[in-house]
Amino acid sequence: MNQPIKRILLKLSGEALMGDQQFGIKADTLSIFADEIADVIRAGYQVGIVVGGGNIFRGLQAGNIGIERAQGDYMGMLATLINGMALQGALESKGIHTRLLSALSIQQVCEPYIRRRATRHLEKERCVIMAAGTGNPYFTTDTAAALRANEIEADVILKGTSVDGIYTSDPKKDPNATKFETISFDEVMIKNLRIMDQTAFALCKENKMPIIVFNIRERGNILRILKGEKIGTLVS
Repeated sequence: MNQPIKRILLKLSGEALMGDQQFGIKADTLSIFADEIADVIRAGYQVGIVVGGGNIFRGLQAGNIGIERAQGDYMGMLATLINGMALQGALESKGIHTRLLSALSIQQVCEPYIRRRATRHLEKERCVIMAAGTGNPYFTTDTAAALRANEIEADVILKGTSVDGIYTSDPKKDPNATKFETISFDEVMIKNLRIMDQTAFALCKENKMPIIVFNIRERGNILRILKGEKIGTLVS
């Protein structure tokens, strides 16, 4: 990236919070992520976070147990709120001022998401955790991340995954898979690479919002990316 980075949107999946567990939140993993984010904020960067809920519940699973998709998606939004509360608690235990904003109205535990309020919190050097997706069923938290990144005028979306970038195929299954250092939005679409869902990706492409896909499990990666190291894959 050519322009300096000041404000980021970190997309953190619910699955990342599981660590090596099958579901739920692993305390050690949560603490490590909180340390990473705290280091970034102390270095002077403004951080917004969109967190997923797949470690607790996925709306797409709802049909398997007889629940309609829209209802399941709302359940998934509540799962992201639980993760957001956990992340908020972990960050505040590290001395980081945070605000939890939700697209669903649950005033007892969080503020409603309002764009101007979110940007004001960021300007005051508070970490802003944005939960409950877009507040609408049928949209993923990837789409929420793309939407919020554009709304808060982030410089980049950092999408943390369990692999160190985008490959020609799944590197866990294909030993001949090769990694892209950089790739264009058009190439991603032509090659049908699964980075985000189509709605999220189209929103980033239309608004020229760069995405860096990187391994979030490696300590220090976020800060190294922001300081200019070539880590992960840049989509622009």
